[in-house]
This record gives sequence, structure tokens and C-alpha cells, in this order.
Amino acid sequence: MKAGLLQYNPLWENPQGSIEKIEKMIESVNTKIDLLVLPEMSLTGFTMESKKFAEDLDGISTLYFMKLSQRLNCHILAGIIEKSEEGIFNSLVHFNNGLINARYRKIHPFGYGMEDKNYASGKETVITKIDNVKAGLTICYDLRFPELYRLYSKQRVELLINIANWPVPRINHWCTLLKARAIENQCFVIGVNRVGSDLHLQYNGFSSVIDPMGNELFSIKDEEDIFIVDLNIELVKETREKLPFLEDTRLI
Repeated sequence: MKAGLLQYNPLWENPQGSIEKIEKMIESVNTKIDLLVLPEMSLTGFTMESKKFAEDLDGISTLYFMKLSQRLNCHILAGIIEKSEEGIFNSLVHFNNGLINARYRKIHPFGYGMEDKNYASGKETVITKIDNVKAGLTICYDLRFPELYRLYSKQRVELLINIANWPVPRINHWCTLLKARAIENQCFVIGVNRVGSDLHLQYNGFSSVIDPMGNELFSIKDEEDIFIVDLNIELVKETREKLPFLEDTRLI
């Protein structure tokens, strides 16, 4: 699987401006990719203006990524501020061939940052298929809750994905937790974080790919670009067969 990690500095609360920036970045990609992953709240940054930017199915973000997935002929995972009858959610949406394949609503809103006051909490884990690869979806602060990831490993996902706006002061936690989630669940982990700044915080990226043994295949600081990484998914099966640690799980 060729995965593209789109690490960039979105224009603050400016979806159209962010789209124009992404389009320029895509022009430089001359390799066919299977998957493109963007940061949390991909077109706005980590805004608490949830009511202002919440979208229905015909919103600017949703329509853009639907069309982009069709144009690039690849799977896209992007962060959308979702409006629904149940509330407003910080969501991770899987787009493919112009359609929505799956939608994960962030289970753990970031209370320290008042996210829980502006976004509802999701209630369900979501596993999606990227071609033939089973992937578990998560967003930013979810990374601190290993029980969520253990539920995914019980379903034997091969890939865990986390999209984030994870700031500089705690970036060492981000790097450490990505590796921990890969090691304990014996699968690939893709983490895509933003760079730049918003009204309150600085971000330096460290978007990463970790293999099932916890080895860092890729990590990049500060730079804005689409970084392409090859994932040999067979390593998941090989690792789990050689070291069948997951079979000894007892409490979850």
C-alpha cells in the first residue's frame, strides 16, 4: 500500500483557502497513491466554532473530498466538522471513488481544550476497508486511551489511523503513543498531524508511520508536503504469527 501523509498548515477557519493550498500540494505528486490522509479538522484547524463550521452532506469539505477521491482514484481520510440530528461531531471520514465509505465520530473530545463543550462524543468504533486492508479509525486525543485501540485489535485490524492537531508542548507524547499503539496491537500505525500555528498553539507535525514491531518507518518535522510511504501489510500477519501476543489478551 502506498500511503500519502498530507502534513500542512491549514488556513485558520478558512475552508476554501485550505482547499486552494491542498490543490497546489497535490500538483507536486507524480506517484499513484492508494491512500491519502489529512490532519484533524482538515480545512479549518482545531476550531471551537463548531456551529459556524458544521456541515451537512452537501458541505464544502465533504463535497471537495468526494470529488478529490474520484479525481485521484484513491482512498482519502479527512477530518470533517459534521452536523447531524445527534449533534455536532469532530469526525474522520473515509472517501473513495466519490462516495463516503465510513464515518468515525471522535469518542474522546479533548476536555482540557473545551472540545467537549462544543462537540458531541461519538459512541462507536469504526473499522473500514482500504482495498483489502482492515483499518481502525481514531482522532487525536483518542491516542491516549489504549482500550479503544485494543477493541480494534480484537477485530484484528491491520492498520490504525490517527489524524491530529497535536501541539508542540506535548509532541513527545504523540511520538511515544504512536509507537506504543503499534507495538501493543502488532499492526501498522499512521499518524498525520498538522504544522504551523492557530490562535493559541504551535504545531510541528511529526506525521509518522510505525510498523507492527514499533519501528519508525517515517517521521517528518515541520515540513509541509505530501509524503509517500510504502506499507508492506504482510508484516502484520508475519509479526502476529511469530509473536502471538494478542492471543493472550484477557481483560478486553
